[in-house]
Amino acid sequence: MERKAYVVVGLGFGDEGKGLATDYLCSYVTNPLVIRFNGGHQAGHTVVTKSGHKHVFSTLGAGTLRGVPTYWSSYCTFSPAILLPEYSSLGIQAKLFVDNNCPVTTHYDVLYNRAMEATRGLARHGSCGLGFGATIERHQLPELQLFPADLLSPALYKAKLQLIRSHYQAKVDQESSYSFNRFDHDAADHQFGVEAEEVRKLCQEGTIQLVNEDEMFAQNASWQSFIFEGAQGILLDMDFGTPPHITRSNTTSKNALEILKRQLPATTAEIMYVTRCYQTRHGAGPLASADESLELVNNDCESNQYNEHQGQFRVSNLNLDSLNYALSSDANFSRGLKKHLLITCLDQLGTSEVPFYLNETPNRAHYTHLPSLLHCQFASHRFSFNSCADYLSSEG
Repeated sequence: MERKAYVVVGLGFGDEGKGLATDYLCSYVTNPLVIRFNGGHQAGHTVVTKSGHKHVFSTLGAGTLRGVPTYWSSYCTFSPAILLPEYSSLGIQAKLFVDNNCPVTTHYDVLYNRAMEATRGLARHGSCGLGFGATIERHQLPELQLFPADLLSPALYKAKLQLIRSHYQAKVDQESSYSFNRFDHDAADHQFGVEAEEVRKLCQEGTIQLVNEDEMFAQNASWQSFIFEGAQGILLDMDFGTPPHITRSNTTSKNALEILKRQLPATTAEIMYVTRCYQTRHGAGPLASADESLELVNNDCESNQYNEHQGQFRVSNLNLDSLNYALSSDANFSRGLKKHLLITCLDQLGTSEVPFYLNETPNRAHYTHLPSLLHCQFASHRFSFNSCADYLSSEG
């Protein structure tokens, strides 16, 4: 049985349209499995159906509304506090395979994350305040590791939670401007227990299945198409982004291709790079030409709104220098693979002429001309003028 793999990668700081790209791929490939291969529960991938139903996915893959199951790989953090309301709001049955080696995020990771960002003030790193980086850092200490299977044993997760609590008490008091004891940790621990029990129930009914990576890619597995859904964007990559405004994750195709090399070495991947037709950033950090006024239309349903952790959602003209840097960064892992380009949100400009920067010089071009200005040979170009993947157009 021939198997195919597609890797969806964002070329910016996130929010490029990776949910739309994943949903689009799920609409026509055979028997797909969506695989989250980086980042974690802090993702926000928007999918809009032909009927106008909108859902923002964080833990479940962006193919869920098409009945496609999700594999949550060990590269991702797992948060019951994020999964449960997302699942309950979905209104349909879903299937989620969670790798046994995923780091579990606790309320203490979130507390430390937010306390540190607030303490940094104007020097904030740009965190979304959901504890992703803190979870990754904590899991470097074996005695503080918490895994999905631990949630099925109250005695085990409660013992580990006390160790995590003590760990963060020292860190919050010593490193931040907050006092750890000002918060009601007993109530938060109780809520964590309620969430763990809900996860246990979802496991019992089969909505969640705890697995190892080898099981997902066994020769007798039925999947014929593997859609690797990236989170965030290459410009936030832990190796290629600009410190300290980066994530603790490889946001290139690296992790996805490592999974394929381990599990499906005979399967050749194709890469789909995604960018909006303008540049965005939500959170602290530089944004090229951010001082320019960019008038957008048809963006009333923008998922990114002001919040106290990331501030305003910023936009600017497309920066092709940044896109070329992102493409060259990913070429360290994806050289020789077939590559595609998806440009989204073209309906929001109100014109077919896209303003952009190249070699630090402002310019404009018809949207169909943009791929030729990028340092990559694309097998196809796709363009989105609608938030629904069913209306995505292609050229080339």
